[in-house]
Amino acid sequence: MKKYNFNAGPSILPREVIEATAAACLDFNGSGLSLMEISHRAKDFQPVVDEAVALFKELLNIPEGYSVLFLGGGASLEFCMVPYNFLEKKAAYLNTGVWAKKAIKEAKGFGEVVEVASSAESTYSYIPKDYTIPADADYFHFTTNNTIYGTEIRKDPESPVPLIADMSSDIFSRPIDVSKYICIYGGAQKNLSMAGLTFVIVKNEAVGKVSRYIPTMLNYQTHIDGGSMFNTPPVVPIYCALQNLKWIKAHGGVEAMDKRAHERADMLYAEIDRNKLFRGTVAVEDRSVMNVCFVMNDEYKDLEADFMKFATERGMVGIKGHRSVGGFRASLYNAMDIEGVQALIACMQEFEQLH
Repeated sequence: MKKYNFNAGPSILPREVIEATAAACLDFNGSGLSLMEISHRAKDFQPVVDEAVALFKELLNIPEGYSVLFLGGGASLEFCMVPYNFLEKKAAYLNTGVWAKKAIKEAKGFGEVVEVASSAESTYSYIPKDYTIPADADYFHFTTNNTIYGTEIRKDPESPVPLIADMSSDIFSRPIDVSKYICIYGGAQKNLSMAGLTFVIVKNEAVGKVSRYIPTMLNYQTHIDGGSMFNTPPVVPIYCALQNLKWIKAHGGVEAMDKRAHERADMLYAEIDRNKLFRGTVAVEDRSVMNVCFVMNDEYKDLEADFMKFATERGMVGIKGHRSVGGFRASLYNAMDIEGVQALIACMQEFEQLH
């Protein structure tokens, strides 16, 4: 039976990316050594980093004056590194979910934090619209896609101050105007690579402006100067990311990924809205195209466990909703094809006919 991977992260990767990475783990570049055991400073590995950085810049149309860094620690460490490096006096944050809230908590240790708006009162079921960003803030931080609640900001906001964004779960799924940002970061395990890698796009001239001492490993300048090689980077996940970047380019780049994302999500949301058993959980205008969250309608709530078992038996993997929301969540990252969405829809329709 074919399995369809809807996990929120670590998440689906293209099969050819998995196979290329697995092959390199057995024999990297004909060296007779595994990718897992080579030196990160080996002459054969530096081209991997260089090509990955070049593809990052090409696919996202990153302007001159920006560095692409490959680090560890996940987005959770970036919640601390961002204010360490950029917050001098005041920063503005938009609270749209668990990860945004955690970023706010970390930032409060470095200066004044203005929470410009929040949707916490409605369990983060919408993206706040009417808010004012302080013109004297050092930056405005937001989370583009909220994996737990299924809301997404899919356009670069207008802001009187530089933007910083956590794009862990929708990077490379749409075009971005990187010039509006001084920093874009995220864990790679949702839409770029396997777990263990953090990507950071940072504007070089924005670094080094704060007056505080920054520990060496937490200073972006360290990693800009070191080309992501100050300490041993996550070698295998970087190689995996390179293979995925090649795959994205071969399949039309971020413009094509954007089109595919909307096609997949539109199909599934249409079924959720049509099917009498299910309903969406967030404001229609703010629905994520990466993480589709839905629950049983109230009168069918007692069928939730039955549907989970029904879908699992038909190859649907990872559709259980986050524990704070419940219900179901289908993550539709770049590597998910239309066939997977059609299979899930067929499950929903068959279950509807039975009940």
